[in-house]
Amino acid sequence: MKPNHKDIDHILVSEEQLKAKVAELGAQISRDYAGRDLLMVSILKGAVVFMADLMRAVTIPCAIDFMVVSSYGGANTSSTGLVKIIKDLDQDLTGKDVLIVEDILDTGITLSNLVPMLQLRNPRSVRLCTILSKPSRRKAEIAPDYCGFEVPDEFVVGYGLDYDERYRNLPYVGVLKPEVYSK
Repeated sequence: MKPNHKDIDHILVSEEQLKAKVAELGAQISRDYAGRDLLMVSILKGAVVFMADLMRAVTIPCAIDFMVVSSYGGANTSSTGLVKIIKDLDQDLTGKDVLIVEDILDTGITLSNLVPMLQLRNPRSVRLCTILSKPSRRKAEIAPDYCGFEVPDEFVVGYGLDYDERYRNLPYVGVLKPEVYSK
């Protein structure tokens, strides 16, 4: 499929594939968390598109909250290894089943630091749902409990993922042309 943006080399995951996978993940999460106190936590900004679609695909009652956690900065294309919390949760996690909703599990540095921190807040459980996973780049021992697609080690944008705050609004996941980020 031909991308609709000049900076995209090729489409890795189509809009139709994303819709189908989100519906599948929503159904699985609804079954797994039936009768429980589910709190879906979106990691901003990248996961906001996935979170909006996923929460509509979940058919059980759930609450949502947001965090801004980063190990990247500005136009960086790789993790700095330094994790900082820019915006913390508004809700008490005691007794809740927390599902972290993330756009991509890359090195795992951010989430491997975030999960233990959230576990200290007395939730019933903390699990991870990501639409994309790049296992070839993993530097920390962490794996998603729910995963949409495993992707190769290419620079991906779209469906919430960005490069220098651009391309988040693309309805698919595409591979950014190297000349765009190597300038």
